[in-house]
Amino acid sequence: MPELPDIAVYIEALEARVKGATLEAVRLAHPFLLRTFDPPISELTGQRVFELRRVGKRIAFRFERGQWLVIHLMIAGRLHWFGKGAKKSARAVLASFTFDTGFLTLTEAGSKRRASLYVFANEAALNAHDPGGLEVLDASFEEFRARLTAENHTLKRSLTDPRAFSGIGNAYSDEILHRAGLSPVMLTQKMNDAAIRKLYDAIRIVMPEWTQRLRDDAKGEFPEHVTAFRPEMAVHGRFGKPCPVCGTSVQRIRYAENETNYCPRCQTGGKLLADRALSRLLKSDWPKSIDELEKL
Repeated sequence: MPELPDIAVYIEALEARVKGATLEAVRLAHPFLLRTFDPPISELTGQRVFELRRVGKRIAFRFERGQWLVIHLMIAGRLHWFGKGAKKSARAVLASFTFDTGFLTLTEAGSKRRASLYVFANEAALNAHDPGGLEVLDASFEEFRARLTAENHTLKRSLTDPRAFSGIGNAYSDEILHRAGLSPVMLTQKMNDAAIRKLYDAIRIVMPEWTQRLRDDAKGEFPEHVTAFRPEMAVHGRFGKPCPVCGTSVQRIRYAENETNYCPRCQTGGKLLADRALSRLLKSDWPKSIDELEKL
């Protein structure tokens, strides 16, 4: 799922191309995509785009009459831009938006349709749709600590909960926890101030760092290689590969369709966290530490 760095770079690219532009036409290839009906999406045509805004992991367009179009890319949704007169891609398109400056399309890989569109009549309706996560880059340490410890969950769950924190998902939570040297299963209400400060500082380093890296990669063009798996990442998607800090093999916890990646030496004091898929099979044979695993 595109997270804060990806969405920020998308919005910067869109601002350069559609802010002040007029939406001339909208075409929806799949009716399931649009999750609202009042106002109808057709009311946006003929209006200029006045503002673009990130709402959590969503991209919001404000039109001149105060209405909002919101795109939620979910896991596999991606945006593509074609300048006027450019040849359009033949890939499957869920929605297309024709502006007087060019052509924006929304695609989604795979067969599961999760991406969505919303149209809101005003900013109050938009705000009601906001899950309410804290913007850590704008928050004080005290605000962050209060939000983190309001409930007792694992760090991984808390960081990826959009009601708790805005714009952080599966990929960057792994990178943040590795940078902070903290276990993904540490409980939030068991943390001391020093650990909370490490986490707060790590978020405020990792997210801007990756935003700039993605901005540099795009080189002023529209971002076309948005992915949760990048070779420069420290641990996310790097199971079995060496940690860039200590060289230990990156480990993982798998659950549902996601996995958490971590370095056992940098983050868990050498302890291996139980991978449900394997530990159920191996039971007592499951190694308890990275040293035991390496001996095997």
